[in-house]
Amino acid sequence: MAHIFRVGELTRAVKEVLEAEFPLVFVRGQVSNLSRPSSGHIYFTLKDPEAALAAVWFRGAHGGAATEAGERYNPVTGEVLEPEAAARLTDGMEVLCAGRLTVYPPRGVYQLVVEMVEELGAGRLHQEFEALKRELAGLGYFDASRKRPLPPHPGRVAVVTAATSAALRDFIRIGRERGFGCQVRIHDTPVQGEAAPGRIAAALADIGRQGWAQAVALIRGGGSIEDLWAFNTRAVADAVFACPVPVLTGVGHEVDTTIADMVADVRAATPSHAAQTLWPERRVYVQRVDDLESAAVAAAGRLLAGLEARLAHLSRGLSWLSPVQRLERAALALSALDGRLTRAGEALAGDAGRRLEGLRDRLARTVGPGGGLDAAFARDRAARLSQRLEAAMGRIVLERERALREAELRLAGLDPMAPLARGYSLTTLVRTGRFLRRARDAAKGDKIAVMVYEGTIRAEVTEAAEDAASVTSAREPEHGGGRR
Repeated sequence: MAHIFRVGELTRAVKEVLEAEFPLVFVRGQVSNLSRPSSGHIYFTLKDPEAALAAVWFRGAHGGAATEAGERYNPVTGEVLEPEAAARLTDGMEVLCAGRLTVYPPRGVYQLVVEMVEELGAGRLHQEFEALKRELAGLGYFDASRKRPLPPHPGRVAVVTAATSAALRDFIRIGRERGFGCQVRIHDTPVQGEAAPGRIAAALADIGRQGWAQAVALIRGGGSIEDLWAFNTRAVADAVFACPVPVLTGVGHEVDTTIADMVADVRAATPSHAAQTLWPERRVYVQRVDDLESAAVAAAGRLLAGLEARLAHLSRGLSWLSPVQRLERAALALSALDGRLTRAGEALAGDAGRRLEGLRDRLARTVGPGGGLDAAFARDRAARLSQRLEAAMGRIVLERERALREAELRLAGLDPMAPLARGYSLTTLVRTGRFLRRARDAAKGDKIAVMVYEGTIRAEVTEAAEDAASVTSAREPEHGGGRR
């Protein structure tokens, strides 16, 4: 019976055979999937068009072997090595590696344990990438002036990717938690392989012809430069450039930058970041609503304060211009004049009385015992003085009465109700609350209030004309002479 191997036993056997058969090999290839963890070791893959080989370059071997003087040298050729060789190693670089083949048991894969790396120049894919990049830059594919912004809240988004990909699941999951809600159409296309560039370009062209989408999301998960190569082709670059809808790309990881990213209107670091770029978080909208509410309350407060101040100002003006107030002020002025007239008459009468008493005393002294004048002459003089006094008092009273009548006439002229008693009226435009002075201030259908001497008439304007004839024809004498 044939021997049955355990997995570990068979792996160790293969490892021993492989290490014995290939103790030192030289391998030429292109670096991809380069990784530099915190341990200091370097992991990468050597590739060519036919195959791929995993490689590990341990930190202790980065400088080669050491001489007694401390210099690092190539153990195969004896050349002194540059200490920066490991730091310069990048994806896309064409290198020559020397090392030994072994098997890594936990994964069951064979790998090259690198002892020396010599740079041979840029790899083929890297050269093709740079050549296409220069060509498209010269054609203006990367110009910022031609790139369009995404709509702020797209409600219809076309997604170009593989329908079963993890990138699409992440995009949909994050999109459901953001924005106002959106319709998504998935255009299922391969995102790597020979058929991928043509299918991606065809999907973008279909989206442009349909005219349904407001934005296009071209997404794919991470991978090596070979896995992402479909997005570095001229066909995809032309399709993104020609798409009439703004294109958002989210290809690979944050460090990956493809030609499609450079041509796209907006680039996201990953498919998840693409969803975050299209739709803001809902709590941002809640916060914005709160801010708008606070601003609206503050604005309403300012508006009400302004209206209250204006109302107070208009109330003061109305109280000053009110007919009742004007009558009250005129009555007060008349009362003050009447008081002044009474006081002046009383003062004048008092002065005249005192003068008369003085004259009587003088007369008495004159005609009394021992007086030097004739009594008849004294009586005559007293009579004349009395007549003059009465005449002066009469003139003063007449002047005061005339002044009082003039004040009454002026007061009557200020009475706003007096013209109304003669058939005039005051018309107020209801929608403004102001007196109507010109016909052009009123429009057909406006409500008006016509104040007559006794009462108010409510009316509606049917016609307003500027000429005097039209205005006169609009009078309604039975309503107090108001205008319509």
